Amino acid sequence: MVFSTRYSSPLGSLMLASDGDCLVGLWMEGQKYFAATVAEEVTEKPHVPVFAAAKEWLDAYFAGMKPALSGVPLAPGGGPFPRAVWDILREIPYGEVMTYGEIAKKAAVRMNRANMSARAVGGAVARNPISILIPCHRVVGANGCLTGYAGGIRKKIMLLEHEGVDMSRLFVPAEGAARSS
Repeated sequence: MVFSTRYSSPLGSLMLASDGDCLVGLWMEGQKYFAATVAEEVTEKPHVPVFAAAKEWLDAYFAGMKPALSGVPLAPGGGPFPRAVWDILREIPYGEVMTYGEIAKKAAVRMNRANMSARAVGGAVARNPISILIPCHRVVGANGCLTGYAGGIRKKIMLLEHEGVDMSRLFVPAEGAARSS
């Protein structure tokens, strides 16, 4: 069984999901792939201990602090490849960005492969089930393009600006060129 609760954030309502011990999901209202990794029945239960830890982390994050993830146990569902990508996302420092290509190179090394497709990495990033805590908003195109955020480009920009990312080299693609994945 999976439990859920809501969190009111500057980005709007967030839904948190837990297996009872760990956080298994955090999605923005209207997000692409909303709760896609949760196959079980979801029951509203706001008093699961991990929710208190996650909400405390979110409170600190949105207050401008740089909270450590060590106090919030995470258990994103998925196979070995997406989990390897999500582990790399967790290593991107607060206030910094990394490209899909850079993540692909790191994933290839960790998975003992000669190379890895940046497009495959993009698919895994898009399906990240624990937004914000696993910071997929910190991933950008090689040329600085702010493409690819399941919560929407506007929310990606809000999160990057909140973290103090230098936005001068980043840009929003022309209308119709931005993917929300």
